[in-house]
Amino acid sequence: MEVVVAVRVLRSYVLEIGFADGIIQQVDVEPLLSKPIFEPLRDPDFFRAVHVDPVLGTIVWPNGADLSPEFLYAGGRHPASIAE
Repeated sequence: MEVVVAVRVLRSYVLEIGFADGIIQQVDVEPLLSKPIFEPLRDPDFFRAVHVDPVLGTIVWPNGADLSPEFLYAGGRHPASIAE
């Protein structure tokens, strides 16, 4: 299982995600912002409040929004949509 250990905001809606195995991914979350749980992330200050939850092993925001580590590890694409 992929475990997120670091997150850094690179620019509006783009995150750099570090994983326990040393992999680093850049993820653009802007396409998700139309979903109700992610709408508060449109506020740049709120977006920058992202942090790693060590219990969940992924990133979270103060409103409880989170993204699966598998989604993040796949660079922001659903893992099943990635061509082998």
